Amino acid sequence: MKRKILVIAVSLAVPVGFFVLISVLGSMRPERERQEAETQAPAVFVEDAEFEPVALKVYTQGEVEPRREIQLTSQISGVITEVSDSFADGGVFEAGEVLVRLEDADYELAKTRAEAQVAQASQALAIEQAEAALARQDYEELAGGEGTPSGLTLREPQLARAEAEFESAKANLRDAELALERTTIEAPFAGRVRSIGADVGQFVSPGTQLGQVFSTAAVEIRLPLTDADLARLDLPLAFTGEGPRVNLSTSVAGALREWEGRIVRVDAAVDPTTRLISAIARVDDPYGANADDGFPLAVGLFVDAVIEGPALDRALVLPRLAVQDDGTVYVVDEENRLRRREVTVAARTPEGVIVTAGVEPDERVVVSRLPTAVGNVVRPLSADEAAASEPAEDEAEAGGLQADRRRANSGRAANAGAN
Repeated sequence: MKRKILVIAVSLAVPVGFFVLISVLGSMRPERERQEAETQAPAVFVEDAEFEPVALKVYTQGEVEPRREIQLTSQISGVITEVSDSFADGGVFEAGEVLVRLEDADYELAKTRAEAQVAQASQALAIEQAEAALARQDYEELAGGEGTPSGLTLREPQLARAEAEFESAKANLRDAELALERTTIEAPFAGRVRSIGADVGQFVSPGTQLGQVFSTAAVEIRLPLTDADLARLDLPLAFTGEGPRVNLSTSVAGALREWEGRIVRVDAAVDPTTRLISAIARVDDPYGANADDGFPLAVGLFVDAVIEGPALDRALVLPRLAVQDDGTVYVVDEENRLRRREVTVAARTPEGVIVTAGVEPDERVVVSRLPTAVGNVVRPLSADEAAASEPAEDEAEAGGLQADRRRANSGRAANAGAN
């Protein structure tokens, strides 16, 4: 019995002793000092306002078209006997080069007959002129110079008919010569062949389309513009002359190609479908001197165009995210408080929003989203400061600010047409 009581007592004493030991050790631990958590102002990205000269630009697109393009047609009928090697799809030809030749035997015979008619009419006219001279001489001898002879007496009607027949014969000869000349179809300008519609052995009649050719002396690009674009470029409707420069570019054969042209005119009417106005840019000698490293500004290319506008002496370029839809920006004052500013927007471009007034030089402009209301204190961060700061408690906030920064920079490369 005593043994059983002893076992029970020992079993109870072990956990009680362990609990007492834990309590003694806990009472010996120094008390932790309670610290109040510091409230940190929300962070924003800022950029110092730096004014500088800025050239306004307009961004648009268009398709390259030939300045002059025609359909080659036959003016006479006949069988094609010869075609130039240049007269093929994509062929290159010079001005005056014979592209197509028609059979000319019939026209040679017609010319010979016309020459014979001219000779006969010339002889008949000479005889009639002699007869008229004799008639006048006879009248003067018989009448002694008195009275006025009639036209019939002097054979004037017969002479007039002979002269008319001679002129008609010469006209027929010229017509035959023209028909013979038209058996050879020459290129009216230097250029290239877009397509052909006839070949050797084919019979053609007047008006038959032989092929389509265009001149390589110059190409044009129709560039659609809004009314705001025209105002930015200071171009009036129906403008003609030497306008602003245009930089053209497109990616071809795995490389970016660039050319330079000029605005030469502006349409006099607004497109009723798009409500846009087209300015026409011109590039001279696109297949020669103005080719990009030998690569021509080929007809049919779709190109991006940057039209250079007037320069502003004092302007500020801000990311798109910095400028609100109502034309306002937010700045951080000397006390690090958010302030609102109304600004004058001159243009919105892929590089950003161009502001001419409303912000003072070296003011800190907010270029990220607003984490708090106007008037509250914020923690301004420049790009360098944000990269250098690495507090663990700021990681989530810094990640959000970096995302804002990326959106602000991507706004600089956004298409102006989105506005």
